[in-house]
Amino acid sequence: MRYRFLFVLGCWLGLVGPAGAQTPLGSGAGVVVPTAPGLASPPLPPDTTRRRAPAVPRKLPGRLRTLVWVGTAADQALVRRFHPRATVPDSLTALRTVRELVLALQAEAYLLASVDSLSWGRDTVRVHVYAGEPFRWAYLHNGNLGDGLLTRAGYREKFFRRTLWRPAEWVSLQERILTEAENQGYPFATVGLDSLQLAASSIAGRVVLRRGPLVTFDSLQVIGTSRTKKRFLTKYLQLFPGAPYSQQRVLAAAALLRQLPYVRLRAEPEVRFARGRARVYLLLDERPANQFDAIVGLLPNATGSGVQFTGDVTVALRNLRGGGKQVGLQWRKVDAASQTLDVNYLHPNFFGTPLEVAATFNLYRQNLAFLTIHPRLQVTYPTARAGRLTFFAEQRSSRLLFDSLAYVNLNNLNTLPDYIDSETNSYGLAYARTYLDDLYFPHRGSFVSLQGSVGTKTVSRNAFIREDLYATLPLRSTQYSFNGRAERYWALGRQGVLVARLRGEALFNQQQKYFLNDLFRLGGLNSLRGFSENQFYTNAYGVGTIEFRQFTGPEGYVFLFADQSVLRAYQAATVGLTSALDAPTGLGAGLSFRTAAGLFQFVYSVGRSPFYNQSFGLSNSKIHFGLTSRF
Repeated sequence: MRYRFLFVLGCWLGLVGPAGAQTPLGSGAGVVVPTAPGLASPPLPPDTTRRRAPAVPRKLPGRLRTLVWVGTAADQALVRRFHPRATVPDSLTALRTVRELVLALQAEAYLLASVDSLSWGRDTVRVHVYAGEPFRWAYLHNGNLGDGLLTRAGYREKFFRRTLWRPAEWVSLQERILTEAENQGYPFATVGLDSLQLAASSIAGRVVLRRGPLVTFDSLQVIGTSRTKKRFLTKYLQLFPGAPYSQQRVLAAAALLRQLPYVRLRAEPEVRFARGRARVYLLLDERPANQFDAIVGLLPNATGSGVQFTGDVTVALRNLRGGGKQVGLQWRKVDAASQTLDVNYLHPNFFGTPLEVAATFNLYRQNLAFLTIHPRLQVTYPTARAGRLTFFAEQRSSRLLFDSLAYVNLNNLNTLPDYIDSETNSYGLAYARTYLDDLYFPHRGSFVSLQGSVGTKTVSRNAFIREDLYATLPLRSTQYSFNGRAERYWALGRQGVLVARLRGEALFNQQQKYFLNDLFRLGGLNSLRGFSENQFYTNAYGVGTIEFRQFTGPEGYVFLFADQSVLRAYQAATVGLTSALDAPTGLGAGLSFRTAAGLFQFVYSVGRSPFYNQSFGLSNSKIHFGLTSRF
């Protein structure tokens, strides 16, 4: 028995020696054991068929057989714990079931488990099983590994003292040690047991790491048409020449590169080792990511005399001079009453660190009503595994706009108007994680983003509003804001894609008092299709979307969609604001295709809203279209 155990143990340790230290194993009871002793081929089961003509054998249906496990009472009780199949349809399934049981027993520390023989009957298969005693660790001491490396690998001596000797746990420890060594500059390290001692069913030894040669990064080599500078990529991927080799950073490089909208990764990064140096090759192509759109229109002036300009102008410059910097500007005036301006700037690798520093500025003007400005400063730490973590500070300031007639009307008010002067200073955290195969035209993958902030809202008294109207309104209050977005893409067939999207925002004030210039605005092509732009004022909403896309080319597709929202809608009334729960629904279809001028998208949709007494119908249908030019 002792020689039999040493043979089996040697086979197990062979899995994790220098040639097989990184061999992956299965999970659970089906641990793969390539070197486990095989079962002897059983005798063929009795032939129950009759041949009428020797030249043409007749195959009868398989007969169910019952597996009968024969052994000591302890062995039979142990077998019952694994719940093996009671009946099998054929001999091949019987052999597979027996082998799975033996492997499961060995994975649970019964290293000498085996099947001595199988007896085939007409309706039964008698399996003579031997389990033996479970083996345990007497101890596992640290050989030549540093305490820091073992701690990061999850080693604790108490985990290997008088505990069951499970091969999968030992292999898992080896893999974690090798992973730590690979990330510290030793990609050719091996790990194994030394000073092995066997006493009855107890095993003792020392874990020993053979590090091999120290390897450092040499340089990055970019192969392809990308104009991105190697200096930026080196800092962005944190692959500095002379730094110890890290397999984790190499594996993370592909995920980080897929988050850049201006490069296309043709293949996984490759590493070549020579003379103690590792050179990383990136296969990158340039991808058009800069954007310029300009649509200008004319509308009759509200006074009836003259005209006024409307339009939508977007400028987005990404990867300026190959350094990853981004600048964006968008001005929109979709109707005569409102206009918005958005400006943003992103600076990656701030002072050589992985941090990204960005600043945004938003301006919204409601004609002759109010003006809101919203600056924000944020710092982002991008990682491949944990996503992007952002800390931000922002200010939202809104003030009333009046003409001479409004001054007179404000003096006659008995309540506060629907808009009010206020300022909110907030701090918050945001998190985003992307697993998409393509940033612009994904076919599979997922995306999730979450954001939360808390701040103080301060109401300012307006000189043209009677002071006594502010008596019942707290001038300082705590305000919370949350938003989230989750998307999932499934590839259906060769060119079909199913999209599921859920997003929402919520604004909560300590005093539960809201004004129109505090609220979110919802509706239009980018938020809730089937309704006018910014039709809904709300402090909390959720929108669920189901969309099917049928691609007609790399950048063209037709689609059907359904948008379902739940929100609390606010509307101006004679006295203050009125609000009610609403569940607007948008249905429609559209197409998107590339033209010489850019990417054109056309959407036809209809919407239904109980709050606005809007129903599905041609008279309430909306046509949304957009043109995006990338260069």
